[in-house]
Amino acid sequence: QVQLVESGGGLVQAGDSLRLSCVASGRTFSTNDMGWFRQAPGQEREFVAAINWSGGNTDYTSSVNGRFTISRDNAKNTVYLQMDSLKPEDTAVYYCAVRVRIGLRSSPNNYNYWGQGTQVTVSS
Repeated sequence: QVQLVESGGGLVQAGDSLRLSCVASGRTFSTNDMGWFRQAPGQEREFVAAINWSGGNTDYTSSVNGRFTISRDNAKNTVYLQMDSLKPEDTAVYYCAVRVRIGLRSSPNNYNYWGQGTQVTVSS
């Protein structure tokens, strides 16, 4: 059974940092793009960042560009999201997922195997 488990969320103050982890089990995803999305209450799921299979190509939504860094360790079947200079508007549940379809890397419709999410709350 394929499972993705996110961790590393928490309650922090504006300007702080957090590092999210997403561990996959059940199969390897070393040839798949991986992505991070987030969803705030009452809002749709939003693309945050994506990384290609080798880690050599990354994408970010404009609001996190320069503050967040996505990376992966294929040997550990793990993808990370380093979040620096956090802002209150970054507050959301953060999800990782595996890209399984060709198309926009930013579209959640092209991803599968979603984790349960980890809550990130940034206070002002």
